[in-house]
Parts: sequence; structure tokens; C-alpha cells
Amino acid sequence: MNTPVPGPQALAEQILRGVGGAENVESLTHCATRLRFQLHDAAKADKDALDALDGVMGTVAQSGDRFQIVIGGAVAGVYATIMNLPSMTGGGTPRPETDAEVKAAMRAKSRGRFAWLDNFFEYLSDSFRPLMGVLLGASLIIAIASVLDALGVIDFRAADKSATWVFVDAMWRSVLYFLPVMVAYNAAKKLRIDPWVGAAVMAAVMTPNFTGMLGPDSKVPGVTCTTNATLGTQECVAHVFGLPMQLNDYGGQVFVPLLMVALLALVYKGLQRIFPENVQLVFVPFFSMLIMIPVTAFLIGPLGVWAGNGLGEGLSWLNGNAPIVFAILIPLLYPFLVPLGLHWPLNALMLVNINTIGYDFIQGPMGAWNFACFGATAGVLLLSVRHREKEMRQTATGALAAGLLGGISEPSLYGIHLRFKRIYPRMLVGCLVGGVIVGVLGGVDTKAFAFTSLLTIPVFSPMAVYSIAIGAAFFTSMALVYFSDFRTPEQRAQANAERDAAEAAAREAAVPAPARELVTVGAAAVAGHDSTGPVPAAPPAAAPGLDLLAPVAGRVIALDEVPDPVFASGALGDGVGIEPADGRVVAPVDGELVTVAGTGHAFGIRTADGVEVLIHIGIDTVQMKGEGFTVRAEAGQRVRAGDLLAEVDLDAVRAAQHPTVTLMTVPNSAELSSVETRTGQDVTLGQPVVTVRR
Repeated sequence: MNTPVPGPQALAEQILRGVGGAENVESLTHCATRLRFQLHDAAKADKDALDALDGVMGTVAQSGDRFQIVIGGAVAGVYATIMNLPSMTGGGTPRPETDAEVKAAMRAKSRGRFAWLDNFFEYLSDSFRPLMGVLLGASLIIAIASVLDALGVIDFRAADKSATWVFVDAMWRSVLYFLPVMVAYNAAKKLRIDPWVGAAVMAAVMTPNFTGMLGPDSKVPGVTCTTNATLGTQECVAHVFGLPMQLNDYGGQVFVPLLMVALLALVYKGLQRIFPENVQLVFVPFFSMLIMIPVTAFLIGPLGVWAGNGLGEGLSWLNGNAPIVFAILIPLLYPFLVPLGLHWPLNALMLVNINTIGYDFIQGPMGAWNFACFGATAGVLLLSVRHREKEMRQTATGALAAGLLGGISEPSLYGIHLRFKRIYPRMLVGCLVGGVIVGVLGGVDTKAFAFTSLLTIPVFSPMAVYSIAIGAAFFTSMALVYFSDFRTPEQRAQANAERDAAEAAAREAAVPAPARELVTVGAAAVAGHDSTGPVPAAPPAAAPGLDLLAPVAGRVIALDEVPDPVFASGALGDGVGIEPADGRVVAPVDGELVTVAGTGHAFGIRTADGVEVLIHIGIDTVQMKGEGFTVRAEAGQRVRAGDLLAEVDLDAVRAAQHPTVTLMTVPNSAELSSVETRTGQDVTLGQPVVTVRR
């Protein structure tokens, strides 16, 4: 009775058990055919058990607790399944640092790497990233309503809207109004404290009990209200426990929860050290709320509002005394105000301007920021299309639609820009260009409170100046992001490698099961192949053969002479090795380039009649992480024999102490009647070295 081939999940679990469990895995990577484990203790790996697994072609123990498991063409899918196992959530268990490494890390921090700044941006990013779905959903609802408003179907901002449109408002306000609670939850989770405590503290100052005290019509005793002369807003104070507490509507605020959770984390973790573990569930949340709700209501909340109001009054003075400076300053400030929620008080100032002087002077320069933001998103979208990054393409498409149609910057900001630090400097250049144009050309005003989108361009005056400014801001940011990338070279190499692995796994999954079993050469097929010498020539009656040409010029050797036990055993199919004379690597046959390793060291080609060819440049060159390899082709591309695939710096390979021998094998050799090799000769590019027959 045959043992059934385990499913992907079962195989992944068996492999992980075979290497000693997740706790024995320091890190895991993969190349074109193998899983590459860095283990804490390689002695814990059960080599015999792993070799016996269906789906595993072989194992290779290496020095330094490194361990390889040969999977074949399905390696990307197996790798992804292992990394998605609950026990591998962190990608492995880092080994404890030595004293020397700890000291080196401390020295590195003192050399001005601004770790605090990195941590700050990570805190912001991780507090908002999980909200991208609902933010995009709400933003698109606003965009649709804005289109209808621009077409005159409905006055989106009228005070006497029908119940239908009030309900539509509720659909998107549910996200923006309760954003502080959601941010508090994520921020607390980021700082590794109970996220529900963070949410509960923020929600306390947003309940009807709290907001019911706001406004001059409040019937709660002890509440007094005054009017801010500059902003025209009501400021109310309640006397609680005999102390004055400023009342504010915290809907939409994000600075307050970010600041509150940072302090809450100190309180929460301090209480954990005080109370025994068996009573922490009750007393740590209790005292955290008892302390932080009053601190938030009395101190942190008003502090955020005071900062915003003070900023609004300062900008009003600046516009009256230095309008050109103001036009440049606004678009440069907004990228920093929006993430902290400090831009909300400016909305009140915009409305006051319209109601008192008949026009507003903030929204015009602000448009330069918005369109610089959208331009940066457009640059990311173009790059994601170019590099076939599906998830980023979807995020950027939705964010750009919400921006251009609805004037909403948050999806771009929280979903993309705060995640990649290279974007901000480039976006700021676009902000500067737009602001300079607005200032030099005399400013831009508007008589309406409008989202700065494509649909609201006509409400700004002079419209030509506004259009030129936002167009320049948009295309400047887009060009800078597109031509310099939003990822660092290292991040781009990693992202491309992950993309290639995912695409290879998807293609593998699309192949029917019987064909997939043939593509991934099983242990039984390997056992039935004698790899001790060249394969005998096919009998005279054999079908016409397909010639595989030399992918590199050099000396052809048999696989059993290759200094790699996996290739030498024939586990990855029959073929040859070539000691390269130069670094040009070309396609050995016509077909589809189904796999291109992100590091440039391996390529997989499938011919029209299903013959699979693997070209592997050097031994263990995946460890070079692409250094010395220049890839000249892309996965999914149709190639013809002789097309350039890569250029390799052989001196760099030798300097890294890796053999330069280039392998060409046929992974699905078991499917073919014969694979004939021509060894022991010097060949030039394009000279036949292998013939395969069906």
C-alpha cells in the first residue's frame, strides 16, 4: 500500500519537526530548489526522517549549524507554508546575543543612527496600518459623495440634508469619528500591553456622558462655556472633583490616543511589576483605567487641543504678515500635522475665514500638500505595476482614487508613506514646489470649504494658479518617487525575491496534480536513476531529441564531479556542470522563464512541450544576496535560445569563496525517456551539451 503524499500543511509541519521544531530555527530562507535553515543546534535535525518524507528530495548538513532540505520546484510554496505556521510567526527564534554583540549594538546606537526616530515612525505606522481597509472604505464613500456634490445632485455639506444623506454620513463618519479608539487599540498592541485597555481609556472621553457636557446648552451643573475669538469655537470647562477640566470633542483626533498610549504603557507595565501574576488580570486594567482616564481627560486631551488651537492662531497671524512665507509653510507643515491629528483645528479656522471675511486662504496652499501626497502615491503605483507587486498596487490604486476624487490623504499617508521613509523627503520637494508657485503667483483663495480633489478645482481662485501649483506638486513627487524608488536597494531586492517566490508558488499550484508530481522529482524517481555516470544514449528508435545549448562558455563536466552533493546525486535531475570562462549567462533553449531568483543566481525555463531546465550559477551563491549578479530578464518572459539572462562577476564569486561551476539540469528527467550529456569538452555559448528525448 502506497503512503499518501502529505498535503502542504502536513509536509511543512513534518519538516519543522524534523529540524528540531521552531525553537531550533534561527532563520529560514530558500533558493530555487532548497530550504536553507540556520539552526541553533544542527544535531537536533533528524536527517533520516527528513530524507524519508514524500516531497523531500534530500538533505544536506553543512558547517555552522546550517542545514539544507532539497524540495525542487515547489520550494517557494513549502517555504511560504512553513513561515505561515503559528510557531514560525516571528520567522524563527533568534539566538541569544553574545556580550560582544550587545556592546557592538550599543556602540552603533551611539553613532547617530537615530533609533528613536525609527521607533517613532514604526509606532505611528503600526498604529494605523491595520486600519487601512476601513479607512479606504470610508474614503471611497466620501469620494462618491463628493462626485455627487460636484455634479449638483446633493449638497454634501448642507445643514438640512435628508435622513438618507445623514445616514450616508454615518457610514463614513463611523470610521473617522471613532478613529481615536481604533488608534488607541493598535498603539497599545504595538507597545505590548492589553489593547482593550487602551481602547477603553480613549472611549471614556467619547461617550455620550462626556460629550453631553459640551456646548452652552448643556444642562449638566458645573459646566461653563466661552467662545474662542480667533477660531469662533466654543470652549467648555467642567468642574470635576473640584478641579477644572477642559471639555473637547475628540472625534477624529489621533494625537491624543498616540500620546495617551505611550504614557499608558509605562503605567501598565509598572503595575505588572507590582501585582503578582495571579491577580494581574483584575487589578492591572483596573488601576490603569483609574489612573489614565482622568490623566487623559484633564491633561493629555486638552494638551492636544491647545497645541492645535495655538497652531491655528499662529498661522492666521503669519498669513496676515508674511503671506508668501505662509503659502510655502503650509504644504511643508501638513505632512507632519496630519499623522499627529493636529490638522483638525485648521478645518475650524477655514470655516471661520469663510464666515467672517468671505474666503479662506489655507485650503489653496494645502492643496499643494495633498497633490504632492497623491503624486508620491502615483509614483508608488507605477513602481508596483512595474515590479508586479499586487498588494502594493491594490493599496496605491485605492489610495490614489480616494485622493484624486475625494481629497483624502490618510489612505496614502498611513497605508504607504509612513511605511517607507524614503517617500517623505521626495514628497516634501513636491510640497515645496507647489507652495512656492502659490506664494510667488499671489496666493489662492476659495469661498467654499472643499476637499482638495480634482473635482473641486473650480472652487479655487485664481483657478489657473491653483491648477499649475497642484500639477507641479503632483508630478514632482511622482517623478522623484518613481525614479529613485520608495524602497532601498536592499528592500527592493528582498521584495523582488518574495514576489518571484510567490509567483513560482502560484504557477506550481496551477499545474494539475499529476504533472506537478512529475515536475517535483520525488525520492522514488531519484532512487531509480543511476547518477554515477553519463546517461546511456537512447536506442535508435527513440524520438527526435531537443538540444539544450551551453548557457555559459567553458569546460563541461559530469554532475558527479560537481562539489555539491545534491546536484551530484541527480536529485535535481540529470544534466551537466560547466566551469565558466566568462560571466555571460544565456538561455539554453526556447521557452518561458518561469523562475528568476531575486539574487540572480538561478533561472528556470519550461519549453513548449513541458521540458524543464534549471540553470544554477555557482554553488551556494544565494548567500551573496545578489552581489556580483546583474539580472537581464524577468520571470514570465518568453526567451529564445541565446537570449541574455544574467551577467556575473566571477571574480566576486571567487572572492566570496564559492565555486563558480554553473549547473544545467532537467528537473523532470523522470518524465523523459533519456537525457544525454556531452562532457569532457570545451564549449562556446550556444553549443549543444545536452539532448533530451521524450
